[in-house]
Amino acid sequence: MFDFQKLEVYKKAKVFHLDCKSFIVKAKPDSYVKDQLGRASFSIALNIAEGSGKFSKADRKNYFTTARGSVFECVAVLDILCDQGILQKEEFAAFSAKADELSRILYAMIKNLS
Repeated sequence: MFDFQKLEVYKKAKVFHLDCKSFIVKAKPDSYVKDQLGRASFSIALNIAEGSGKFSKADRKNYFTTARGSVFECVAVLDILCDQGILQKEEFAAFSAKADELSRILYAMIKNLS
């Protein structure tokens, strides 16, 4: 097992991505939305994994910052889908709560590397 697989933030990022993928399959949004949300949610877990393998604090911080940016990107996509009525407000609230938790954990990790 790789060290990043033990990180709680990585585990939560995987769940978030799988939730996004399930939503994409169910809602069948436009292809560009499907692509954007799929890539952004996948990017969170991938950047956490890649960042954890870096040796310098600056490199790790950069990858964790990118992962956090991808969290924000996902929330923006989901927010717009909610405004369009494609995503229900309750579903958006659930996604938003998970995203907020990911953002907070990543923020703490980034601050610890400063």
